[in-house]
Amino acid sequence: MFNQSSPEGFLLLGFSEHPGLERILFVGVLVSYLLTLAGNTLIILLSVMDPRLHSPMYFFLSNLSFLDLCFTTSCVPQMLVNLWGPKTISFVGCSIQLFIFMSLGTTECILLAVMAFDRYVAVCQPLHYATIIHPRLCWQLVSVAWVMGLAQSTVQTPPTLHLPFCPHRQVDDFVCEVPALIRLSCEDTTYNEIQMAVASVLILVVPLSLILVSYGAIARAVLRINSATAQRKVFGTCSSHLLVVTLFYSSVIAVYLQPRNPYFQERGKFFGLFYAVGTPSLNPLIYTLRNKEVKRAFRRLLGKNGESRET
Repeated sequence: MFNQSSPEGFLLLGFSEHPGLERILFVGVLVSYLLTLAGNTLIILLSVMDPRLHSPMYFFLSNLSFLDLCFTTSCVPQMLVNLWGPKTISFVGCSIQLFIFMSLGTTECILLAVMAFDRYVAVCQPLHYATIIHPRLCWQLVSVAWVMGLAQSTVQTPPTLHLPFCPHRQVDDFVCEVPALIRLSCEDTTYNEIQMAVASVLILVVPLSLILVSYGAIARAVLRINSATAQRKVFGTCSSHLLVVTLFYSSVIAVYLQPRNPYFQERGKFFGLFYAVGTPSLNPLIYTLRNKEVKRAFRRLLGKNGESRET
Protein backbone atom coordinates (compact mmCIF):
# COMPACT_ATOMS: atom_id res chain seq x y z
CA MET A 1 0.00 0.00 0.00
CA PHE A 2 1.54 3.29 -1.12
CA ASN A 3 1.89 6.47 0.89
CA GLN A 4 -0.88 8.64 -0.48
CA SER A 5 0.52 11.77 1.17
CA SER A 6 2.87 12.19 -1.82
CA PRO A 7 0.66 11.59 -4.89
CA GLU A 8 2.64 13.99 -7.07
CA GLY A 9 5.90 12.12 -6.72
CA PHE A 10 9.34 13.52 -5.95
CA LEU A 11 11.99 15.88 -7.24
CA LEU A 12 15.38 14.18 -7.53
CA LEU A 13 17.89 16.95 -6.89
CA GLY A 14 20.97 14.93 -7.81
CA PHE A 15 23.72 17.38 -8.75
CA SER A 16 21.34 20.20 -9.78
CA GLU A 17 23.46 22.73 -7.86
CA HIS A 18 26.23 22.02 -10.42
CA PRO A 19 24.56 22.24 -13.88
CA GLY A 20 27.89 22.09 -15.70
CA LEU A 21 28.82 18.92 -13.84
CA GLU A 22 25.50 17.33 -14.80
CA ARG A 23 26.31 17.62 -18.53
CA ILE A 24 29.65 15.91 -17.95
CA LEU A 25 28.03 13.24 -15.80
CA PHE A 26 25.40 12.62 -18.50
CA VAL A 27 28.13 11.66 -20.98
CA GLY A 28 30.01 9.60 -18.40
CA VAL A 29 26.91 7.74 -17.23
CA LEU A 30 25.79 7.06 -20.81
CA VAL A 31 29.20 5.67 -21.79
CA SER A 32 29.37 3.55 -18.62
CA TYR A 33 25.87 2.19 -19.26
CA LEU A 34 26.74 1.20 -22.82
CA LEU A 35 29.90 -0.52 -21.55
CA THR A 36 27.81 -2.31 -18.93
CA LEU A 37 25.36 -3.57 -21.55
CA ALA A 38 28.09 -4.71 -23.95
CA GLY A 39 30.51 -6.19 -21.40
CA ASN A 40 28.04 -8.10 -19.27
CA THR A 41 26.10 -9.38 -22.27
CA LEU A 42 29.37 -10.67 -23.73
CA ILE A 43 30.25 -12.53 -20.52
CA ILE A 44 26.80 -14.15 -20.43
CA LEU A 45 27.07 -15.23 -24.07
CA LEU A 46 30.55 -16.65 -23.58
CA SER A 47 29.50 -18.54 -20.44
CA VAL A 48 26.54 -20.08 -22.27
CA MET A 49 28.09 -20.75 -25.69
CA ASP A 50 31.60 -21.93 -24.79
CA PRO A 51 31.63 -25.47 -23.30
CA ARG A 52 35.00 -24.79 -21.64
CA LEU A 53 33.34 -22.15 -19.47
CA HIS A 54 30.62 -24.49 -18.23
CA SER A 55 31.97 -24.52 -14.68
CA PRO A 56 30.67 -23.20 -11.34
CA MET A 57 33.01 -20.20 -11.43
CA TYR A 58 31.60 -18.95 -14.73
CA PHE A 59 28.06 -19.91 -13.78
CA PHE A 60 28.33 -17.51 -10.83
CA LEU A 61 30.05 -14.92 -13.02
CA SER A 62 27.27 -15.03 -15.62
CA ASN A 63 24.73 -14.57 -12.82
CA LEU A 64 26.68 -11.55 -11.58
CA SER A 65 26.66 -10.12 -15.11
CA PHE A 66 22.92 -10.64 -15.46
CA LEU A 67 22.42 -9.04 -12.06
CA ASP A 68 24.50 -6.00 -13.09
CA LEU A 69 22.47 -5.62 -16.28
CA CYS A 70 19.22 -5.56 -14.31
CA PHE A 71 20.70 -3.36 -11.60
CA THR A 72 21.85 -0.55 -13.90
CA THR A 73 18.76 -0.75 -16.11
CA SER A 74 16.57 -0.19 -13.04
CA CYS A 75 18.06 3.26 -12.42
CA VAL A 76 20.33 4.54 -15.21
CA PRO A 77 17.67 5.43 -17.85
CA GLN A 78 15.82 7.55 -15.26
CA MET A 79 19.14 9.02 -14.13
CA LEU A 80 20.00 10.08 -17.69
CA VAL A 81 16.62 11.79 -18.05
CA ASN A 82 17.17 13.64 -14.78
CA LEU A 83 20.69 14.72 -15.69
CA TRP A 84 19.54 16.19 -19.01
CA GLY A 85 16.01 17.43 -18.36
CA PRO A 86 13.15 17.18 -15.85
CA LYS A 87 14.14 15.79 -12.47
CA THR A 88 10.75 14.55 -11.36
CA ILE A 89 9.76 10.96 -10.72
CA SER A 90 6.28 9.69 -9.87
CA PHE A 91 5.61 8.11 -6.51
CA VAL A 92 4.89 4.77 -8.16
CA GLY A 93 8.06 5.05 -10.25
CA CYS A 94 10.10 5.89 -7.16
CA SER A 95 8.56 2.96 -5.28
CA ILE A 96 9.36 0.49 -8.06
CA GLN A 97 12.89 1.83 -8.42
CA LEU A 98 13.48 1.61 -4.66
CA PHE A 99 12.21 -1.97 -4.49
CA ILE A 100 14.25 -3.22 -7.47
CA PHE A 101 17.37 -1.24 -6.56
CA MET A 102 17.40 -2.60 -3.00
CA SER A 103 16.55 -6.16 -4.02
CA LEU A 104 19.30 -6.40 -6.64
CA GLY A 105 21.86 -4.65 -4.44
CA THR A 106 21.22 -7.14 -1.64
CA THR A 107 21.42 -10.05 -4.07
CA GLU A 108 24.82 -8.86 -5.30
CA CYS A 109 26.17 -8.65 -1.74
CA ILE A 110 25.25 -12.28 -1.15
CA LEU A 111 26.32 -13.46 -4.61
CA LEU A 112 29.81 -12.03 -4.11
CA ALA A 113 30.05 -14.01 -0.86
CA VAL A 114 28.96 -17.15 -2.73
CA MET A 115 31.68 -16.56 -5.32
CA ALA A 116 34.25 -16.18 -2.51
CA PHE A 117 33.11 -19.55 -1.10
CA ASP A 118 33.55 -21.09 -4.55
CA ARG A 119 37.14 -19.78 -4.73
CA TYR A 120 37.83 -21.02 -1.19
CA VAL A 121 36.79 -24.58 -2.06
CA ALA A 122 38.71 -24.47 -5.35
CA VAL A 123 41.96 -23.42 -3.65
CA CYS A 124 41.74 -25.06 -0.22
CA GLN A 125 39.98 -28.30 -1.17
CA PRO A 126 40.76 -28.84 -4.86
CA LEU A 127 40.42 -32.64 -4.73
CA HIS A 128 36.87 -32.36 -3.42
CA TYR A 129 35.84 -29.34 -5.49
CA ALA A 130 33.68 -31.23 -8.00
CA THR A 131 31.96 -33.12 -5.18
CA ILE A 132 31.24 -30.03 -3.05
CA ILE A 133 30.43 -27.44 -5.73
CA HIS A 134 28.10 -29.56 -7.82
CA PRO A 135 25.50 -28.07 -10.23
CA ARG A 136 22.61 -28.53 -7.84
CA LEU A 137 24.41 -26.61 -5.08
CA CYS A 138 25.27 -23.85 -7.55
CA TRP A 139 21.60 -23.36 -8.39
CA GLN A 140 20.65 -23.50 -4.71
CA LEU A 141 23.22 -20.86 -3.71
CA VAL A 142 22.18 -18.51 -6.51
CA SER A 143 18.50 -19.03 -5.64
CA VAL A 144 19.21 -18.19 -1.99
CA ALA A 145 20.92 -14.96 -3.06
CA TRP A 146 17.97 -13.87 -5.22
CA VAL A 147 15.34 -14.88 -2.63
CA MET A 148 17.16 -13.06 0.17
CA GLY A 149 17.39 -9.96 -1.99
CA LEU A 150 13.66 -10.10 -2.66
CA ALA A 151 12.89 -10.70 1.02
CA GLN A 152 15.09 -7.82 2.19
CA SER A 153 13.44 -5.41 -0.23
CA THR A 154 9.97 -6.64 0.73
CA VAL A 155 10.71 -5.99 4.41
CA GLN A 156 12.38 -2.59 4.11
CA THR A 157 10.56 -0.89 1.22
CA PRO A 158 7.04 -0.51 2.76
CA PRO A 159 8.18 1.23 6.00
CA THR A 160 10.26 3.65 3.94
CA LEU A 161 7.38 4.48 1.59
CA HIS A 162 4.96 4.98 4.48
CA LEU A 163 7.05 7.77 6.01
CA PRO A 164 5.34 11.19 6.18
CA PHE A 165 7.43 13.10 3.65
CA CYS A 166 8.04 16.85 3.75
CA PRO A 167 5.82 18.92 1.42
CA HIS A 168 8.71 20.01 -0.81
CA ARG A 169 9.30 16.33 -1.80
CA GLN A 170 12.92 17.07 -2.75
CA VAL A 171 15.07 13.93 -2.62
CA ASP A 172 18.71 14.93 -2.20
CA ASP A 173 19.96 12.17 -4.48
CA PHE A 174 19.78 11.01 -8.10
CA VAL A 175 17.85 7.78 -7.36
CA CYS A 176 15.22 6.73 -4.83
CA GLU A 177 17.28 5.13 -2.08
CA VAL A 178 16.45 4.41 1.55
CA PRO A 179 18.91 6.90 3.15
CA ALA A 180 17.72 9.79 0.94
CA LEU A 181 14.02 9.04 1.54
CA ILE A 182 14.55 8.79 5.29
CA ARG A 183 16.18 12.24 5.24
CA LEU A 184 13.12 13.55 3.38
CA SER A 185 10.77 12.68 6.25
CA CYS A 186 9.60 15.52 8.51
CA GLU A 187 8.90 13.26 11.50
CA ASP A 188 10.88 10.93 13.74
CA THR A 189 12.66 8.25 11.70
CA THR A 190 14.38 6.38 14.54
CA TYR A 191 12.62 3.11 13.71
CA ASN A 192 13.60 3.34 10.03
CA GLU A 193 17.19 4.20 10.88
CA ILE A 194 17.45 1.26 13.27
CA GLN A 195 15.94 -1.01 10.63
CA MET A 196 18.44 0.24 8.05
CA ALA A 197 21.33 -0.26 10.48
CA VAL A 198 20.26 -3.84 11.26
CA ALA A 199 19.80 -4.58 7.55
CA SER A 200 23.23 -3.09 6.79
CA VAL A 201 24.85 -5.41 9.31
CA LEU A 202 23.04 -8.48 7.96
CA ILE A 203 23.43 -7.69 4.27
CA LEU A 204 26.78 -5.88 4.22
CA VAL A 205 28.86 -6.77 7.26
CA VAL A 206 28.04 -10.49 7.47
CA PRO A 207 28.71 -11.34 3.78
CA LEU A 208 31.83 -9.15 3.78
CA SER A 209 33.10 -10.92 6.90
CA LEU A 210 32.57 -14.30 5.21
CA ILE A 211 34.46 -13.06 2.15
CA LEU A 212 37.39 -11.87 4.29
CA VAL A 213 37.49 -15.18 6.18
CA SER A 214 37.46 -17.08 2.87
CA TYR A 215 40.33 -15.04 1.46
CA GLY A 216 42.25 -15.33 4.72
CA ALA A 217 42.09 -19.12 4.34
CA ILE A 218 43.01 -18.83 0.65
CA ALA A 219 46.04 -16.66 1.49
CA ARG A 220 47.28 -19.19 4.05
CA ALA A 221 46.83 -22.04 1.55
CA VAL A 222 48.69 -20.13 -1.18
CA LEU A 223 51.62 -19.30 1.10
CA ARG A 224 52.08 -23.02 1.75
CA ILE A 225 52.52 -23.68 -1.98
CA ASN A 226 56.21 -24.02 -2.87
CA SER A 227 55.85 -23.23 -6.57
CA ALA A 228 55.92 -19.51 -7.41
CA THR A 229 54.17 -20.26 -10.71
CA ALA A 230 51.32 -22.02 -8.92
CA GLN A 231 51.04 -19.13 -6.46
CA ARG A 232 50.74 -16.60 -9.28
CA LYS A 233 48.09 -18.75 -10.97
CA VAL A 234 45.97 -18.90 -7.81
CA PHE A 235 46.37 -15.19 -7.12
CA GLY A 236 45.45 -14.45 -10.73
CA THR A 237 42.29 -16.54 -10.40
CA CYS A 238 41.19 -14.84 -7.17
CA SER A 239 42.43 -11.27 -7.73
CA SER A 240 39.64 -10.33 -10.17
CA HIS A 241 36.92 -11.29 -7.71
CA LEU A 242 38.74 -9.62 -4.83
CA LEU A 243 39.05 -6.38 -6.81
CA VAL A 244 35.33 -6.45 -7.66
CA VAL A 245 34.50 -7.04 -3.98
CA THR A 246 36.69 -4.10 -2.94
CA LEU A 247 35.08 -1.69 -5.42
CA PHE A 248 31.54 -2.80 -4.68
CA TYR A 249 31.64 -2.96 -0.90
CA SER A 250 33.64 0.25 -0.45
CA SER A 251 31.06 2.23 -2.42
CA VAL A 252 28.05 0.54 -0.76
CA ILE A 253 29.42 1.09 2.75
CA ALA A 254 30.09 4.74 1.90
CA VAL A 255 26.42 5.14 0.88
CA TYR A 256 24.61 3.20 3.60
CA LEU A 257 26.89 3.62 6.61
CA GLN A 258 27.80 7.29 6.24
CA PRO A 259 27.36 9.76 9.15
CA ARG A 260 24.39 12.13 8.96
CA ASN A 261 26.03 15.44 8.11
CA PRO A 262 25.99 17.54 4.90
CA TYR A 263 29.66 16.90 4.06
CA PHE A 264 29.35 13.13 4.00
CA GLN A 265 25.94 13.26 2.30
CA GLU A 266 27.40 15.26 -0.59
CA ARG A 267 30.31 12.84 -0.96
CA GLY A 268 27.84 9.98 -0.63
CA LYS A 269 26.21 11.02 -3.92
CA PHE A 270 29.44 10.35 -5.81
CA PHE A 271 29.91 7.01 -4.07
CA GLY A 272 26.29 6.16 -4.87
CA LEU A 273 26.85 7.08 -8.50
CA PHE A 274 29.90 4.82 -8.65
CA TYR A 275 27.95 2.04 -6.90
CA ALA A 276 25.08 2.28 -9.39
CA VAL A 277 27.01 2.97 -12.60
CA GLY A 278 30.73 2.44 -12.13
CA THR A 279 31.03 -1.03 -10.65
CA PRO A 280 28.63 -2.76 -13.12
CA SER A 281 30.64 -1.35 -16.04
CA LEU A 282 34.03 -2.20 -14.50
CA ASN A 283 33.15 -5.77 -13.51
CA PRO A 284 33.26 -7.24 -17.04
CA LEU A 285 36.45 -5.31 -17.83
CA ILE A 286 38.13 -6.66 -14.70
CA TYR A 287 37.13 -10.24 -15.45
CA THR A 288 37.98 -10.14 -19.16
CA LEU A 289 41.27 -8.23 -18.93
CA ARG A 290 42.59 -10.35 -16.05
CA ASN A 291 41.18 -13.73 -17.09
CA LYS A 292 42.94 -15.71 -19.80
CA GLU A 293 40.13 -18.25 -20.14
CA VAL A 294 37.55 -15.54 -20.90
CA LYS A 295 39.90 -13.96 -23.48
CA ARG A 296 40.48 -17.33 -25.13
CA ALA A 297 36.73 -17.97 -25.20
CA PHE A 298 36.20 -14.58 -26.85
CA ARG A 299 38.81 -15.38 -29.51
CA ARG A 300 37.18 -18.76 -30.13
CA LEU A 301 33.80 -17.05 -30.50
CA LEU A 302 35.24 -14.60 -33.04
CA GLY A 303 36.88 -17.48 -34.88
CA LYS A 304 33.60 -19.38 -35.15
CA ASN A 305 31.79 -16.29 -36.40
CA GLY A 306 34.50 -15.76 -39.00
CA GLU A 307 34.25 -19.37 -40.16
CA SER A 308 30.44 -19.16 -40.40
CA ARG A 309 30.66 -16.03 -42.56
CA GLU A 310 33.17 -17.66 -44.90
CA THR A 311 30.97 -20.71 -45.39
